[in-house]
Formats: sequence, C-alpha cells, structure tokens
Amino acid sequence: MTERLELYKCKICGNLVEVVLSGVGELVCCNEPMQHLNGKTNDDSSNEKHVPVFIDKGNNTSEVRVGAQAHPMENEHYIQFIETISEDKKFVQRMYLYPTEDPVMQIDNNDKIKIAREFCNIHELWVNPEMK
Repeated sequence: MTERLELYKCKICGNLVEVVLSGVGELVCCNEPMQHLNGKTNDDSSNEKHVPVFIDKGNNTSEVRVGAQAHPMENEHYIQFIETISEDKKFVQRMYLYPTEDPVMQIDNNDKIKIAREFCNIHELWVNPEMK
C-alpha cells in the first residue's frame, strides 16, 4: 500500500513518482516494482551536507538550505529539487533547481512548514529529522 507524499524511483529508467493519493496497488515502471525511497537524515560526510536546514530570516519568513555547509551545484552533482510540507501534510511546495542555482528555498512562516526534503541527483532523497 502506498501513502500520500511517498516517493518511489524506478531502478531502470530513473523515473521519480510522488504519491498524490494513497492506494493499495504496487507502483511499477519498466515492468519492475518501483523502489520506495526513505529519506536519509544523517550525513556523516565532512565536506558535503545534504540534510535540509531551516533558517529563520525574520519578518515571518524562513529559508530551507540544503546542508549546514553548501551543497555542490555542478552539472555532475546538484540538488534537483527542494520540497516543503506542512505539519498536517495538507500543504506541499516544491522548487526545482538548476546546477548553477543556490540550493535555498524561501518559505513563509505562516504556512506552518515543519518538513523539508531534497533530492540530490547522486545521493537521492534527504529529509530534515522531523520527517521521520
């Protein structure tokens, strides 16, 4: 059974699917079951970080940055998107990124965002620890 907002990836072609509504069927791509992605929450690397971090910017705004240290944003290695989710999981916002952009997403504190996740083209899905 799938759950709303879960992410699944095809191991063959790389398609990435987010569940919009829960269902009992199995997600299949390229005639194979898709892999459910569990977001990682701990980056042990000393020179790159993936875990999304919330930073209060004042004036009722915050930003989500990918990692306490800046993540590389190069053609070969970059953050493909940042997604934020409200605590009740009713509000979802996604921002797609290009390799030359900073991995930062501005958010309004009134939206009560408690969950952030990002997808790295090499290291896949990462979430802030509150997501677990």
